[in-house]
Amino acid sequence: MPHRPRKALIIGAGIAGPVAAILLRRAGIESAIYEAWPYAKGSGGGLQIAPNGMHVMDEIGLADELISRGSIAESFDFYSQGGDKLGSINRDMERRFGQPAVNICRAALNEILIDKAWCACVSLYFDKRLIKIEDRGDQPVIAYFADGTTAEGDFLIGADGVHSVTRRQVVPDGPKPFNTGLIGFGGFVPHAVLDGRPVGRHVETTFGQSGFFGYGYCSPDPKHGVMWWSTQPAHGMDAATFRALDQRTLKQHLRGFHHGWHDPIPAIIDAAENIIVTDTLDVATLPTWSRKRSLLIGDAAHATSPHAGQGASLALEDAMRLARLMQEGQELTATFQAFEAERRPRAEKIVAIARRNGNNKREFSATGAWIRNQMIKLLLPLGSKGMDFMYAYDARAA
Repeated sequence: MPHRPRKALIIGAGIAGPVAAILLRRAGIESAIYEAWPYAKGSGGGLQIAPNGMHVMDEIGLADELISRGSIAESFDFYSQGGDKLGSINRDMERRFGQPAVNICRAALNEILIDKAWCACVSLYFDKRLIKIEDRGDQPVIAYFADGTTAEGDFLIGADGVHSVTRRQVVPDGPKPFNTGLIGFGGFVPHAVLDGRPVGRHVETTFGQSGFFGYGYCSPDPKHGVMWWSTQPAHGMDAATFRALDQRTLKQHLRGFHHGWHDPIPAIIDAAENIIVTDTLDVATLPTWSRKRSLLIGDAAHATSPHAGQGASLALEDAMRLARLMQEGQELTATFQAFEAERRPRAEKIVAIARRNGNNKREFSATGAWIRNQMIKLLLPLGSKGMDFMYAYDARAA
């Protein structure tokens, strides 16, 4: 009787899910991905894949495509609200860590990953919202979906993000996503908005007395090739409240909040269309990342706020490390435990760093903002070296 390859049910077609499926396929494990949302192109804002994430993209043959469709970021520069430079970090990333940091539109990244998964003969199903997992030891794992269909496999991977339904099945009484008290606005503007400003391959960011603003190239597309974002204290408002407003009102809010900030921030806001609004969430330490034959990876296991620029890269690392551990052929429970033991310390350290970084984007008095800026100037070189552990990690060699 021929041997049947093991089959993984993967919940979520964001970043971790498709990459895990591609790498598991290489390890001889079949995968089927089930995504809650319809297949669509063009959703989401911009993000950065750091060198540690780019190592994984290189492993699956996508590093060059990511660079061609995105934009290499050669440094991360910080400014005060009035435009005084406070310092720079993340210079010479490719030379120091073997891969560059790359800005890219999330929609473009998702398209690249899904196309690669299809080419790797991974089955993908959209409009499949998970409602329940059934795991009886002597039977296949069964995933039940809201449309009445089911799927069976040998194990299940929850890669369904910060609002993970899989997490609620794995840790029924576990912590919910924590709202960090900051609201994120973002989107894209044309290259022309930065004409005459020597931004180059730098990401430029600004600390205000209240809030934070950043921008940089993320695509060669002249119409939508600059990503921007604004981080603001929530003051009791949530993203859903802002999303209920029309675009004109959102733009008025941004103009008012960033009134008096240095150029080209006013021009970016004036040019903004299709403004995206998100709550800034992370997830506190979970008691476990697995239950029986179900495992959480990526944001489902350790959602991080965006203030360390590592969410996508951590998800890519998870996919690589899980596939490598699965190749060792251990019993499934032992593999899941080894994965969690290896990944948890690094992931939770970065989640904590991101939350701490977010504290510099809250509301300060004028004196408090001045002191914070002076501290950034003094401590940035030392703090930058302390972040090297994030970028130096190579999931292929771990």
